[in-house]
Amino acid sequence: MLLGLNQNIRYRGKLYHIQTEDGGRKNPVITTLVFRDGTIVASRKTSYADILKFERLEEVVRELMREQHLSLIKALLNGELDDKLGVRRADRAEHKHRPAFHKEESIDDIILEHLSLDDK
Repeated sequence: MLLGLNQNIRYRGKLYHIQTEDGGRKNPVITTLVFRDGTIVASRKTSYADILKFERLEEVVRELMREQHLSLIKALLNGELDDKLGVRRADRAEHKHRPAFHKEESIDDIILEHLSLDDK
């Protein structure tokens, strides 16, 4: 079992906590949860049972965790989770100035960009 990833992201004036965990060999599932005020508002699970015999399993699982974690951060910041978050259509229009994030950006790039937009 690998150590998880945790990130706090401010979006539309609210703080969200994104947490990604590895279930380990006995439960080979990567789980990412998005919390707001202690309540799960979105989740994503990916099984890696089909690669348990892979030589570099830890390395591969770590990369899968990072990708899944980053994909939920991107989904949150790009407004893809707005329906789950209860964001009204009128509120969505206010934030269209935020750029879509590109696949090649690192998690650090995305967070720094997000923080710089919040400061404006």
